[in-house]
Amino acid sequence: MIEILSPTELLRARDTGALVADILDALRERATVGTNLLEIDEWAREMIVEAGAQSCYVDYAPSFGRGPFGHYICTSVNDAVLHGLPHDYTLADGDLLSLDLAVSLAGVVADSAVSLVVGESRPEQSLALIDATQRALSAGIAAVRPGAAVGDVAHAIGTVLREAGYRVNTEFGGHGVGSTMHQDPHIANDGRPGRGYRLRPGLLIAVEPWVMADTDELVTDADGWTLRSATGCRTAHSEHTVAVTDDGAEILTLPRHLRR
Repeated sequence: MIEILSPTELLRARDTGALVADILDALRERATVGTNLLEIDEWAREMIVEAGAQSCYVDYAPSFGRGPFGHYICTSVNDAVLHGLPHDYTLADGDLLSLDLAVSLAGVVADSAVSLVVGESRPEQSLALIDATQRALSAGIAAVRPGAAVGDVAHAIGTVLREAGYRVNTEFGGHGVGSTMHQDPHIANDGRPGRGYRLRPGLLIAVEPWVMADTDELVTDADGWTLRSATGCRTAHSEHTVAVTDDGAEILTLPRHLRR
């Protein structure tokens, strides 16, 4: 399913995007050495409920997971890159933490992810991974405009990741959003320009580059949800929800200090 939002729905989408960004900002501040992943999940729950929003994850039960997910946020640490199921783990100095959050507010979904290094340590490999996903995210968003093909966005993302020396997995990637979290079109993190669905004003898409340090192969954790690098290497993940506008793109999940 591909949804094209009305102007009224786009106004609501801005509110949802701002909420997701604000929750992630708060969690970034609170996630420190000694923080438990279950604490992060509880903080996310509290902020979602307080805002009158709904979690997109608690009852989520797709074919690739051992559902329902049962938690409010994905918390992926070090070699975990996607769908990290919150569990009893206490963050240590130098851990690479990725937070992925999707909520629905007034019937419209927004989805965003950030990666950060916890504590005072600054491992070069971790910082490089985060930087590559952020630059790929910017490149992908820059390719979003009416009439552009999904392949244009995918190619822009993949070019940055490959030039940074990483292999690219195209199984999981960006996607349409709207009244539900995962919709068409699928936006792989690499592709051929000019191929695929043509973007239209009113379409919401989640652009989400993710990368693993030395592999493009994933393995599923025993919890049935968390996807990890097959080699145990570190990983990173960045994501924004973007609205296709008449003349380009509007990022709906910008952090508060970057909003107009």
